[in-house]
Amino acid sequence: MSKKRDNNNLIEMSLEGVRIEFPSQKPIILLKEKNGDRYLPIWVGAFEASAIALELSNIKTPRPMTHDLIVNILNNLNLKINAIEISDIKDNTFYAIINIISLKNKVINIDSRPSDAIAIAVREKCSIFAADYVLSSAGLRIQSIDEEVKKFKSFLDHVKPEDFNK
Repeated sequence: MSKKRDNNNLIEMSLEGVRIEFPSQKPIILLKEKNGDRYLPIWVGAFEASAIALELSNIKTPRPMTHDLIVNILNNLNLKINAIEISDIKDNTFYAIINIISLKNKVINIDSRPSDAIAIAVREKCSIFAADYVLSSAGLRIQSIDEEVKKFKSFLDHVKPEDFNK
């Protein structure tokens, strides 16, 4: 069930990168809460994953890709991308909004797929936000390697050989 969008409950995110999820071999974008420990994984198409990865790696193509074209059009029209929002989740499908500042300083909200919005955001180096309820619904907490090592060491300090008997 989808909740109504609330601009007051947006959480700033950072793009951790594009990964390949195993065993499905599908590309995934991983966003992390900037001031927290929640992550938001979003499965995307191969084209969008490539577009994001190319920009993150500072690899420029000889001709503009679709996301470059969109940014070029907006820039030539003197429109600024203010931020993008992962605004909703319905039936396991994420929704996003691209916030554009018009010539009259009015914010125009453009409906978008998250993958396209993020591909544009990395090109414009603008902020990425997620609605708190989206992060609460689909986000997860990933413990750091240090925390896992600490837990394992604690386990080793307290484990007895008889704990392994059936």
